[in-house]
Amino acid sequence: MKHGIKALLITLTVACSALSYSALAAPAAGAKPPITQSKSDASSSLQAKAQDSAKTTEEEGGARISINSASAEDLARVMNGVGLKKAQAIVSYRDEYGPFKTLEDLKQVPGMGGALVERNLAHLKL
Repeated sequence: MKHGIKALLITLTVACSALSYSALAAPAAGAKPPITQSKSDASSSLQAKAQDSAKTTEEEGGARISINSASAEDLARVMNGVGLKKAQAIVSYRDEYGPFKTLEDLKQVPGMGGALVERNLAHLKL
């Protein structure tokens, strides 16, 4: 009896580890392979994503906020992953260097990375 239970536990352990390994190794359903881009392609791609996400946001009834005229409080309220401190950094950068010409320029603000900018494209406009 003891040997049967041990054999069952070992079999379950091996099966679970094999399933978890294959789940981690397999790409997610609908995932696209990474594409390498030049800087100009990345900029145009970012603008295209902004337009696509803007359409989605407008369809959902959400409002977009201008990074060139919004206050720090408004930016912090609307943007995902941006608190008051980062929003104040955006406003300070805008005051020092002038209005943003592209959404890509937002990446120049200290503390703002590409992933954070892309995550908030649906909420932003120039």
